Amino acid sequence: MPRNILDEARIHPSIREFVAGNNADILREVQSAIGANDVVVVGMAQNPFPKKAHKLLEGAGIVHGYLEYGSYFAGWRRRNALKMWSGWPTFPMVFVKGVLVGGANDLERLLKSGELMQMLGGKPGAAAA
Repeated sequence: MPRNILDEARIHPSIREFVAGNNADILREVQSAIGANDVVVVGMAQNPFPKKAHKLLEGAGIVHGYLEYGSYFAGWRRRNALKMWSGWPTFPMVFVKGVLVGGANDLERLLKSGELMQMLGGKPGAAAA
């Protein structure tokens, strides 16, 4: 099911470059981490769910990359670019082999079902940043 995204033809030419480049650095950083690590957690300070994801992965012996952007009090505009890019509304955003699998609760479900280990090829170790 494709996500509904505003077509570029419906963005005035004078602002297309601004829209395309808005917080592009954060997107490149996350995309780079996803390319360099089998598992990546993107989180924010003060939020207990990125910590939960980290503990779940650590407890399973799965090495992972972690990126943290701002807190409840700062950085929301930059994090918003990630939400718009991924379509995922909350943090953490957990990526496995380049696939967004959801947040901490979704990660926990994948771990319990064994699907996470299948996605990782049956081995807990993953490339670290």
